[in-house]
Amino acid sequence: MDNRTNLDDYLAGLGISDADESALPPPAPDAAPVSAPLPSTEEDPRVVLERFLHELIARIDPSLKVQVRDTEDALEAEISGENAGRLAGRDGRTLGAIEVIAYAVLAKHAGRGDLRVRVDVGGFRKRQADTLTKLAERLAIQVAKSGEAHELQPMPPAERRVIHIALKENPDVMSESVGEGAARRLIIRPRHG
Repeated sequence: MDNRTNLDDYLAGLGISDADESALPPPAPDAAPVSAPLPSTEEDPRVVLERFLHELIARIDPSLKVQVRDTEDALEAEISGENAGRLAGRDGRTLGAIEVIAYAVLAKHAGRGDLRVRVDVGGFRKRQADTLTKLAERLAIQVAKSGEAHELQPMPPAERRVIHIALKENPDVMSESVGEGAARRLIIRPRHG
């Protein structure tokens, strides 16, 4: 399977193609100049991610800020500023593309394909996680009352993870992921004790 084809397909699914490069606006006149390409030697992953995101947002909106922190299981970046929320794109698709590219940059330039990358813009992921947690709680009550399992629509791994975590300690229900690839979905079942 060709990684370039997969990335091209992913970007095309987001409505972005090689032809769109000419449609990109030039960097803002007061934008910081883009530095030389990232070196291909292994570097601190946090520094690589921070530099990549700074250079990316400098071309989009120089007023945006980036903060990267290292957690126990991932590198987490927060892009903030007045118009940061617009970077999420429709249903978080642009944000997802930024994460995929950031992961590829880390794998190539920091030699770390084992690190997870989570990027949030303007609190989009936090609001999404809060909404999914509330959904999980409502469905847990419904499943506990009815005694019947509830199957959700296919969703990305990060969204399933939020629901799994929300229901982990629930004494009445349990959650499990079933299916493969893009069709992987979550089922909430009564906990039999």
